[in-house]
Amino acid sequence: MVVQAQPATNASPSPWSAVARAVALLTVAVSVLLTAFAWPSVRSSVHGVPVAVAGPAPAVRQISAALDERLPDAFEITEVADTAAAGQLIRDREVYGAIDVSSGAPQVILASAGSPAVAQTLNSIATALSQAQSHGASTAAAVRDLVPLPTDDPRGTGLAAGAVPLVMGGLLAAFLLTRLILGTTRRVIGALAFAVTGGLAVAAILQFWLGSLTGSYWANTGAVALTVAATSLAILGLESLLGYAGLGLGAATMMLIGNPLSGTTTAPEMLPGWSGTLGQLLPPGAGGRLLRSTAFFDGHGATHSVIVLAMWLTLGVLLCLAGSLRRRRPAADPVTTTAQPAAQATV
Repeated sequence: MVVQAQPATNASPSPWSAVARAVALLTVAVSVLLTAFAWPSVRSSVHGVPVAVAGPAPAVRQISAALDERLPDAFEITEVADTAAAGQLIRDREVYGAIDVSSGAPQVILASAGSPAVAQTLNSIATALSQAQSHGASTAAAVRDLVPLPTDDPRGTGLAAGAVPLVMGGLLAAFLLTRLILGTTRRVIGALAFAVTGGLAVAAILQFWLGSLTGSYWANTGAVALTVAATSLAILGLESLLGYAGLGLGAATMMLIGNPLSGTTTAPEMLPGWSGTLGQLLPPGAGGRLLRSTAFFDGHGATHSVIVLAMWLTLGVLLCLAGSLRRRRPAADPVTTTAQPAAQATV
């Protein structure tokens, strides 16, 4: 005869103090999430954005003074002699745009592919310069987009939206590999293999289907793959060394700090205070800048991002190795101690 266990109907409910703790924890969690994602956007502004001013020295000084008066501390100005020098700085990603007065009439040179938000700001400056030149009459602004966004995605929506899946891909890889795969070497190889296949897939979707990327498909694939590898291996390394706490720490660092401070939707210089600089030292920010460089600027300005991502990838591998060695060492001692009585008994 089969006897079924009766469900526990008289279990005492949780104390009200536990309910209070749960509510407090949820309140803190939602506050942290809101702060992490809303604060950079709400406090975003133009400050310290590098631009160039090209032309004769007196005209350059006049334009620089006008910019500082209109938007104080908004720009870091690099003075150059002519249009060609300004264009080269833009292509090398040294500046986001330029104001060219070398031919007399002011002309604004943009690179909307570098940052649509900065391009919009420079567009407004072009309009103001044109109105000032014509004594308040409304005239067409002299604007030239040197590095435009693709015609299939003129607002750069695909690249901005793709930043989150890149981070989530690295997080998902780390989580699944820790749950499904045993062995440090196999996990590391699995993460690297996924970075390659994921890079091929994501770059193909963004470039060939959505039309959000231009440039070399293989270079774009490499940028995506390096970003995913750096993210997933860093989290794998933390999990290998610290367990579930490391997994949570890595996920929080990438999602709650790295993603909001990446500057992919605007520009790192537009984020409040030091947050933009911090964001470029984390995989989401470095990966977003690297992908812009490979897609629109022939790889110019990618060195810093590659170094940052390579350091995170290397750190992740080293942490995986340290965690593996840490697990092996305690396991070796009991085997040695328990083997001795067995050997004596045999003798």
